[in-house]
Amino acid sequence: MASTGTLFFIFAVTFIKAGNAQNTFVNVNCKENVGRYGQQSLLECIVQTTSEASDIQIRVVTWKKEGADKPALVFYDEGIDPKSSFTFAEPSWNNKNMNVSMLIPNTRVVDAGRYTCMVMTNSGDGKAEVNLKVTAKYSEPIIHSIPEKITPGSNGELTCETHGGYPKGDIRWFVNDNTDWTKSSEMEVESAQDGLLHLSSKLPLLHGSIFSKYTCIVYNATGGKEAEAVFVPDPEVEGPKAQSGSESASKVVAPVVVIGSLIVGLLLALLVYRRRTRNARRPSTAPLMDGHQEVSNRDDEESDAQRMNGKQQNIV
Repeated sequence: MASTGTLFFIFAVTFIKAGNAQNTFVNVNCKENVGRYGQQSLLECIVQTTSEASDIQIRVVTWKKEGADKPALVFYDEGIDPKSSFTFAEPSWNNKNMNVSMLIPNTRVVDAGRYTCMVMTNSGDGKAEVNLKVTAKYSEPIIHSIPEKITPGSNGELTCETHGGYPKGDIRWFVNDNTDWTKSSEMEVESAQDGLLHLSSKLPLLHGSIFSKYTCIVYNATGGKEAEAVFVPDPEVEGPKAQSGSESASKVVAPVVVIGSLIVGLLLALLVYRRRTRNARRPSTAPLMDGHQEVSNRDDEESDAQRMNGKQQNIV
């Protein structure tokens, strides 16, 4: 395996030869690709030769990302540099295989960028550039409210959050029947250590302008809809129901009737008691009149009872 100094010399020679090559025997053709975060990404490049070139053998292949200090993949004579970050797409690749595509096994945000593939063969040299875009899907948004319970007659604030996406997307607010209310909101973007983004959008709610439904929708960098969340404020708390005049009157009359009945009953009992006490104390002077007196007393008691019943009806 070549030493580090030898490899740097090879890279320098490769850049010079590839840049100055004027022959048309070897061409490197690459295709643009979009990689998904956490998945495999393929940077596809094929070496094409003309009919004049025969028994083509590849001597050097280098893959280098723009702005990087070291190449991402190196092949030279005896094999692949073990310090390479990535591998060839075909596991059984050899120097007669014209498919020099590079495989990124676990795509990260930092892998996004422009790559140059340089090839040296026994019939000429060639190079090509290819761009890798990395995307990551945003999570399902979550809406938080301050205060926790918001009613149509209160002030408050809604916050819609989503994370784990890339590149920068957008959060938009819609109220009721899909009326765009994003202009009233403010969005913040934060980057995590892995390069993925966290989006947070705050929407103020003012007293007297609370809608019946709020929808938070997350869009990716290309404007495609990814996910949404819905928030519905609590209904207005209702006060005591107004009572009709008949219901109020009935609730007043009922206790009066009960109290009046109790008073009349007590008065009747008192009169009867007093009558019987008075008769018990009076001496009997005319035994023959006892029967007549008892009849008279009974008539008096019945007259008193009738008068009290009349008073009860007047009170009701």
